[in-house]
Amino acid sequence: MGNKEIQEQRMRGYFIQATKEILKGEGLKSISVRNIADRAGYSYATLYNYFKDVRDLIFECVVDFQEECETFVISETEKTPAGIEKIKSIAKAYVKYFIQYPGTFELFFLEKINDVANKQPTLKLISNFLDRLSNNDWEYCIDTKVMNKEDAKVKMNTLNFTLVGMLLLYINRRQPETYKEFSEEIENQINSILEVK
Repeated sequence: MGNKEIQEQRMRGYFIQATKEILKGEGLKSISVRNIADRAGYSYATLYNYFKDVRDLIFECVVDFQEECETFVISETEKTPAGIEKIKSIAKAYVKYFIQYPGTFELFFLEKINDVANKQPTLKLISNFLDRLSNNDWEYCIDTKVMNKEDAKVKMNTLNFTLVGMLLLYINRRQPETYKEFSEEIENQINSILEVK
């Protein structure tokens, strides 16, 4: 890699990091070219040398946040055996990540998708994220006849919608009131959804 490519990568990294910090701390409403440039320590005109627009930059942040969340989930679940128990652990780690970073949850699940990016892959990245994190374990459950493909698909969708809904209520409405109550309810819902008869 030549010096020019290294410099470009470094500059892109400064702008991505600045955008991620703003998104995590203040949310999408605080994103502007000037805010990002100020945080990165460069003029706002410089940003356009590396990104088409702010949406392009936000798309890069979505990808980075997912990689960050995936790394967190892997570290939280690496010792859990494959199958149902692993899916439960992945679901709990996924929830834990978004509780720690509510600005990222807001970006993923509350913002209108055209406010986030004008790229169709953004929607797919976000909506299929939990499924991708746990896909190997769903496949394992199907292969070992713990459940059939149709049941796995229903459970996968139910789990995804339930976790996002519960996070939405807790992060924005403090329903239930305490984190302890929320954790217990998450545990109950995950166990109920993944119960195998």
